[in-house]
Amino acid sequence: MSTTSTAALATGTANAAKLFVAALAFTSAYVGFSAYGNASSAARPVRSVTLSAREVPVTETMGAPAKAGTLALAALAGGDTACARTYVARTVVVNPDPAEPVQYGWKLARWSPATKTWRTYLVAYDGFAGATRNVEWQPEPAGNPGWYRVELSVKGAKTVKSERFQVRC
Repeated sequence: MSTTSTAALATGTANAAKLFVAALAFTSAYVGFSAYGNASSAARPVRSVTLSAREVPVTETMGAPAKAGTLALAALAGGDTACARTYVARTVVVNPDPAEPVQYGWKLARWSPATKTWRTYLVAYDGFAGATRNVEWQPEPAGNPGWYRVELSVKGAKTVKSERFQVRC
């Protein structure tokens, strides 16, 4: 009986050692991969296009600051293709009641020639507590050419809409 117990104990110890080595290898690979991903995450240059809610022509500027009631929209340089480009929408959100948290939502709308309406393509929601906050969203209409616009709705305030912009392939 003692030889059976010794054999079982030896086998269990060997299996535990194998599992420990495998877990160590996995953890090392994960840490190495994470470090590799962080090392290559340098900031990409930004080409800014300032858009406002009014009907005015689009003007291209570098680093134009956003202000409350307007959206600054930029296409990030270095995208894979014209279709796989990431855009950055920035603005300042003013909380109508700073004593309470405010909620806001981003929407990337795509023009539908069939229905002749703007249809929701991507959405994102967020919020904050305080008086004002600079907010940013990075939508990517990958592989889908057409006309788009960004909309920002803040609870208790008027929705701000950018002018349309075209994604081409």
